[in-house]
Amino acid sequence: MELVFALAIGVLAGSGIYLVLRPRTFQVIMGLTLLAYAVNLFIFAMGRLRIGAPPVIDPARGSDPALYTDPVPQALVLTAIVIGFATTALFLVVLLASRGLNGTDHVDGREPEEG
Repeated sequence: MELVFALAIGVLAGSGIYLVLRPRTFQVIMGLTLLAYAVNLFIFAMGRLRIGAPPVIDPARGSDPALYTDPVPQALVLTAIVIGFATTALFLVVLLASRGLNGTDHVDGREPEEG
């Protein structure tokens, strides 16, 4: 399970970095989104990968910390998802405004040369 998580984080981070370095604004936005997903998975993995363990103490199970998972990474990731969605929406509005003013979504305002 850890290997799959590590590969997923690596693929998302690598793809995100590749897209951030592209000249088109939309590709940069998608790259930032992929990087945010990679960071979210990384934070989630730092809270230990546990299946079937509740994050809230249940009086019937006792108070042994080994029976529970850490709720802080889950709360951080949930908050990061909401903030990331709002940031992506803001970036898309700015992209549409820029395209309306300049007529292109290229970063420097010029279309790339074919070659």
